[in-house]
Amino acid sequence: MDDDHFHDECGVFGVWGAEEASNLTYLGLHALQHRGQESAGIVSSEGTTLYAHRGLGLVQDVFPADTLNALVGDCAIGHVRYSTSGETNLKNAQPIAVDYAHGSIALGHNGNLTNADELRASLEADGSIFATTSDTEVLVHLIARSKAPSTVDRIADALSQVTGAYSMVFLTDQELVAVRDPHGIRPLCLGQLKDAWLVASEPPAFELMGGTFARDVEPGEMVVLNRFGSRSLRPFEEAEHRMCIFEYVYFARPDAVLGGISVYEARKELGRRLADEAPADVDLVIPVPDSGVPAALGYAERIGRPFELGLIRSHYVGRTFIEPQQAIRHFGVRLKLHPQKSVLAGKRVLVVDDSIVRGTTSRKIVRMLRDAGAAEVHLRISSPPTRWPCFYGIDTPSRGELIGASHTAEEIGRYIHADSLSYLGIESLHQAIGGAGGEGYCDACFSGNYPVPFDEGGKPKRRLGLVGV
Repeated sequence: MDDDHFHDECGVFGVWGAEEASNLTYLGLHALQHRGQESAGIVSSEGTTLYAHRGLGLVQDVFPADTLNALVGDCAIGHVRYSTSGETNLKNAQPIAVDYAHGSIALGHNGNLTNADELRASLEADGSIFATTSDTEVLVHLIARSKAPSTVDRIADALSQVTGAYSMVFLTDQELVAVRDPHGIRPLCLGQLKDAWLVASEPPAFELMGGTFARDVEPGEMVVLNRFGSRSLRPFEEAEHRMCIFEYVYFARPDAVLGGISVYEARKELGRRLADEAPADVDLVIPVPDSGVPAALGYAERIGRPFELGLIRSHYVGRTFIEPQQAIRHFGVRLKLHPQKSVLAGKRVLVVDDSIVRGTTSRKIVRMLRDAGAAEVHLRISSPPTRWPCFYGIDTPSRGELIGASHTAEEIGRYIHADSLSYLGIESLHQAIGGAGGEGYCDACFSGNYPVPFDEGGKPKRRLGLVGV
């Protein structure tokens, strides 16, 4: 099925000190479902034992009521996954939970460890055996091998050996640990529900269960939650803050507030600035739903033209679908989007989308709009051209597959058969979100300016021969 967007790898959630912790984690993961739809998992504890369940699919399918009831305890962590590191199968689902010399530990990870292959090779050469192809398992081995005196120290010791992006939650029978990498590339925040502590990738996960946002976990911060309360540690060297700017463009829920900035308002401002840079004489403005809606509202507001829903999105399409034997033109896009002829016929239409990756979906959308009777179709993108792949936990094609890496806007416009195509400038992107000159954000997918080194050797990930059924 057609899916021409970048995808965040996953979302994490945690609860410490609340009855029905697994039920709350279930709700938190449901609120984070947009961050990963391939697998879900929860690990809970009642103070002596870790209880784990993981499965492939959406949260509501993986956790029926009887399964949740078996995940006992007043603390839990959870994870939803969209794979970038490791294949899609049950053995790569998280949280990973293991027994080792110091007890039991579970962890869930949002991000990507850029030196995982090197560390894995070294560990295997020294006798380690891996059960998954996930980069996160490398960290499990580093924790187990650490000579540090406490769990918190062992986690810090292990993380000091890795590079890349990580927002992680760890659970033992005695404490929950939340930690964010020194650059703060992936988001992580703290919340409260009465006397309980909550941890999540995004604040809306707290609100679903009646909790409140407390603060962001700071870059390089480790928050430890246990029966003595909470404490904050800074075990890593300071680094420039480089939160992923694409969270504001596409990944995060529009009702999220990250780093004190409303994602919804930031996206509207992207649309306004896009209208200033690339206005068009059109009859109406429509979004590519759902992520293009706030930017389209801002664009329409700025140029003084009506905002309409010219494309209606189906919210009931999974990641796979059986296609009829008789070919239907643009089948995958038509499953998700349907044009409204009564809105589009005879109109000069401006379409706002958040990004173009390969250009295949944009081309099909333009054709659908023309088939529905649009007299003109102008496409505006509320971010700069995506020219570089991400190595920090985002599922992106190779640079050769990114149409913006090798073609100008004019060339892409001709390919997708739009009457015009314009992108938002990179400086306008930063200004709309509150940063200038790249300060405070990672924009590597647009600029090629990577804040953390990575191995460009292009070695393929190994596929393990053992398959669970």
